[in-house]
Amino acid sequence: MPQKPPVTEVEWEVLPPEEQQKRAELEPLFRWLALVMDNLLKFPGTNFRFGLDPLMGLIPGLGDTGSTIISAMALLAAARRGLPKILLARMSLNILINEFVGIIPIAGDAFSFWFKSNARNYELLKRHTGSVGRSTTSDWVFVALVMLALVAILLVSLAVSFWVLSQLAPLFPRRAKSTR
Repeated sequence: MPQKPPVTEVEWEVLPPEEQQKRAELEPLFRWLALVMDNLLKFPGTNFRFGLDPLMGLIPGLGDTGSTIISAMALLAAARRGLPKILLARMSLNILINEFVGIIPIAGDAFSFWFKSNARNYELLKRHTGSVGRSTTSDWVFVALVMLALVAILLVSLAVSFWVLSQLAPLFPRRAKSTR
């Protein structure tokens, strides 16, 4: 007679309906963000997709800053909906890596085509949607510190970009004003 495999205990976590609804509201936001910022366009003749994030990064100073602000706003929405701190930390790290490497001219833009921080955050959210957790004061302190780090990186990014532009400006001749 064949032996039956041992019965293993399965743990189930059930979110209250209001928590399920709050978290379910995040999924479309992160899906839309991943689509628009990372997967909107398809490179002809390949399966390679990219979005507005790497294209925005081509605008010196403002592009990387703008995409980081957009991603940070989604992170704030996730914190308000009570996502666990570890998930917020991983999402923040994706945003910070994209911004930090994005500061580097040309190489940072190429990195953004590959890294796709918003798509990574969407995948993280999908994997952790069923977990239980409520926002606590420490969650908000954590998110505030992450936001301060993002702002600091954005300011450094802007400063570096403006410095690069000021160094490049003498290379371009100025047009004389016409007097009519």
